[in-house]
Amino acid sequence: MGLSTHVLDTMHGCPAAGMEVALYSTHGDAATLLQRLVLNHDGRTDAPLFDNASVRAGTYRLRFDVAGYFKAKGVTLPEPNFLNQVSLDFGIAHEDQHYHVPLLVSPWSYSTYRGS
Repeated sequence: MGLSTHVLDTMHGCPAAGMEVALYSTHGDAATLLQRLVLNHDGRTDAPLFDNASVRAGTYRLRFDVAGYFKAKGVTLPEPNFLNQVSLDFGIAHEDQHYHVPLLVSPWSYSTYRGS
């Protein structure tokens, strides 16, 4: 597993099933969409974003549709939303290592780290 993600909904205490996520490669301010996906029942992707053979060193962005997810769950959000899209820019330096990018999120806060 070269690159993976997992999103937990801290407002409801459950995986963020159904959240839309986009993966981009980045170079400076330019971003190229690599894939869009929807998280499964466990708040994860069905397959790694990159497997061991396709992971490459470089800079990337994961963009999570936080407002869309919470609206779909029936949460009343103010207009404009405090959090709409959460973008995490990160780098992959070692192609032989696994990079896991989890997101803990509510309509008003988020946290991330490099997981295992």
